Amino acid sequence: MSEITTYSPEELSQRDLHNLLLTAVAPRPICFASTIDLDGNVNLSPFSFFNVFSSKPPVMVFSPARNGRDNTLKHTLQNIYEVKEVVINIVNHSLVEQMSLASTAYDKGVNEFVKSGLTQVPSDKIRPPRVGEAPVALECTVDQVIELGDQGGAGNLVIARVVRIHLNDKYLDETGKLDTHKLDLVARMGGSWYCRANSSALFEIPKPVRTKGLGIDLLPQSIRESSVLTGNNLGRLGNLERLPESSEVLTIRNHPEIKALIAQKDTTDWKAALHLIGQRWLENNDTEAAIKALMLFDIL
Repeated sequence: MSEITTYSPEELSQRDLHNLLLTAVAPRPICFASTIDLDGNVNLSPFSFFNVFSSKPPVMVFSPARNGRDNTLKHTLQNIYEVKEVVINIVNHSLVEQMSLASTAYDKGVNEFVKSGLTQVPSDKIRPPRVGEAPVALECTVDQVIELGDQGGAGNLVIARVVRIHLNDKYLDETGKLDTHKLDLVARMGGSWYCRANSSALFEIPKPVRTKGLGIDLLPQSIRESSVLTGNNLGRLGNLERLPESSEVLTIRNHPEIKALIAQKDTTDWKAALHLIGQRWLENNDTEAAIKALMLFDIL
């Protein structure tokens, strides 16, 4: 087991702690927030301290933190104290460079829509405009702002209730639902790094939403203590609702790979070879065949 470096938060400077947390807690979705002040000045700024926290009522929370250098408040937060409304515009790869440009610390009153070249579209139910190019725009009223501290780096939780949803049709599938592959979303990492949620970065894991996985603890000992299978492999197997009966396991003997391996059973590391096959099938999402192959060791 590798060595562990341990800190108490007070041992680190605000800057070092900030960088550590933002690098470790990632990827983070990006809230591209558009707000307006009482004089009608529009502001557009991205925040990665952001997520959805409720669907009924639909509630988003994001946190404009105090400046770590001079302890000033973000223009977004100043605007929200004046006009308790915000549009949360979702960022995808086609917007990422303009979004980054809008994060520049322009003077108060400067419209980042203009600076970033994004289209300012009037909202239906609130005063701040939305980003016309955004795949999803959520008009929100602000229920509450929770101040987490008064020092540089302290967050301010903006609890925003969704009152109107705008979807760009080109990001919908044939049933009218948002298509993850078309969305091509981006997320914030540490430093100047981002990540892109498309192509090989996307993968599916069967979730036991309506069923109850049996758990790793109920897998056969020979599988639990495998020198080949990883924690991820065991987690996938633990998601099974039940283990196959012996009669079901024996049907896997007719698979060409297993048949060839059985012929060499006495001249090879039978268990490791079976587990390598089972692992490959797991990674190809054939969990049913994989568990049969893995259990065959204890039956033959």
